[in-house]
Amino acid sequence: MKFTLDWLRQHLATDAALPAIAERLTALGLEVESIDDRAAALAPFTVAYVKEARPHPNADRLRLCTLETVTGEVQVVCGAPNARTGMKGVFAPVGSRLPGTGAELKAGTIRGVASNGMLCSMREMGLSDEHEGIIDLPADAPVGRPFAEVLGLGAAVIDVAITPDRADCLGIHGIARDLAAPARRCPDASPRRSPGGATCRTATGTPALTSSAAISATSATAPARAGCRTA
Repeated sequence: MKFTLDWLRQHLATDAALPAIAERLTALGLEVESIDDRAAALAPFTVAYVKEARPHPNADRLRLCTLETVTGEVQVVCGAPNARTGMKGVFAPVGSRLPGTGAELKAGTIRGVASNGMLCSMREMGLSDEHEGIIDLPADAPVGRPFAEVLGLGAAVIDVAITPDRADCLGIHGIARDLAAPARRCPDASPRRSPGGATCRTATGTPALTSSAAISATSATAPARAGCRTA
């Protein structure tokens, strides 16, 4: 079962961080198989405006670009054929690590001219093999906006394993209901036998992420876990 964090929050009123939600899911028996958080990987990369792109004084195939970035003006040397004045691209600052290549950017000098960061291609962002030119963003993309948001990659994707006895969690509403309810467990000592003969009873465990009433009236009570019955 795959769902985005944003989708979950449409059904669950919580501001819990992603790691806390993942830990809670596992504690409920919904094993988290993977989390694809592109926004976190792309967090250092933002929209930049190319104020000027002029020929490099010492190299025919390079251009010297003056960028308007979230932190102010920055100069970078760019070899992309589509680098031009007035465009908007993806700026990688000094100290960031490119997801597509793993390279860490450092301030340097290219053919005698200082370069502090770079304008990125899709391959350098780890999004495709395209590297013939730098990413050309829409003209209305705000300077300084995280690239992941512009591309619509802001929400992490969570993949959980659903066992046959948890068909109620094959939908986002069931997962939200489980997260909202207090944890249920079978006590290890002195179990109380229910009228039906089961030796497990409901007990309070870890606190819920939020009040179940914040989800909907129909999900105020989560079902008992498999193998346990309320006494």
